[in-house]
Amino acid sequence: MKTSDIVSLLGKEGESLLQFSNPKISKSQIHVPGADWVDRIFSQTNRSLPTLRSIQQILGSGRLADTGYVSILPVDQGIEHSAGASFAPNPMFFDPENIVKLAIDAGCNAVASTYGVLGSVARKYAHKIPFIVKINHNEFLSYPNKFDQIMFGTIEEAWNMGAVAVGATIYFGSDESARQIQEVSMAFEKAHELGMATILWCYTRNNAFKVDGKDYHTSADLTGQANHLGVTIQADIIKQKLPTNNGGYLATKHGKTHPKVYSDLSSDHPIDLTRYQVANCYMGRAGLINSGGESKGASDLAEAVTTAIINKRAGGQGLISGRKAFQKPFDEGVKLLNAIQDIYLSKDVTVA
Repeated sequence: MKTSDIVSLLGKEGESLLQFSNPKISKSQIHVPGADWVDRIFSQTNRSLPTLRSIQQILGSGRLADTGYVSILPVDQGIEHSAGASFAPNPMFFDPENIVKLAIDAGCNAVASTYGVLGSVARKYAHKIPFIVKINHNEFLSYPNKFDQIMFGTIEEAWNMGAVAVGATIYFGSDESARQIQEVSMAFEKAHELGMATILWCYTRNNAFKVDGKDYHTSADLTGQANHLGVTIQADIIKQKLPTNNGGYLATKHGKTHPKVYSDLSSDHPIDLTRYQVANCYMGRAGLINSGGESKGASDLAEAVTTAIINKRAGGQGLISGRKAFQKPFDEGVKLLNAIQDIYLSKDVTVA
């Protein structure tokens, strides 16, 4: 994708996003992704040698190989969002093989999905693209619906099918979060023992995070703290939604924060808000990947490119985008994922 195409897609937001040059937290303070990521960052840690190899296998695959950035296709929505809701727009993805084929054809670093999806085609594809097994889910078949992440298998199962990494979700702030933190902490410890990398979906979930009609589930301060809890249990990569506002702690009047979070460490600019998320990932020592969000149709490409630019310029490590890609015709899904990757390959889109 040419720079002119990027500018055209961004429209009136282009100048604000591409020319932003004065972040509250300077570039010199964060660890920026690069080709030497494992040597520079993870070789200093307590991760085992097999785990370093697994992280490098993800970073060394696909179109973004050896850049330090990642593009991951996640297709685990069939559990919480229901298979019908997820795959009716494109029924070919009821077949797990097409999920893996999309990730390969699009040049993704890895494919993330369920035990069932990846296990069903493991012998054919586990050696062709890195597998990330999502180990817990929130299921919406039970009535009434509840918001809880439960384990669907074991770390040993993920390892046996050739996975190089496991992913999990914690609903930070929920009534069940303490149990989820304990479960995922133990699972990640076991994954590292077996030489796998770990990715944590750090989502906030509590009805009290909606105050006076405003939703703070994606506020920079609350999501930033969720990230900080995630790296505390040694997630190697943090997956987080792009921040949409700030001041969640101020609105809910719970927990603890500091005035400088809002005056000195962040502003209303989306790159600044995302930079604060990066800061909470040990200043970027654990890579921040932002999620692509739901498919909205014609605006998906522009939204995906915008998210990628914000993430990269904030110091993040990439994008994990699913529904915007697999709910389209196969070739269009490939093009959308390639457009995201083009942002991370572009020398004109730099870290602010």
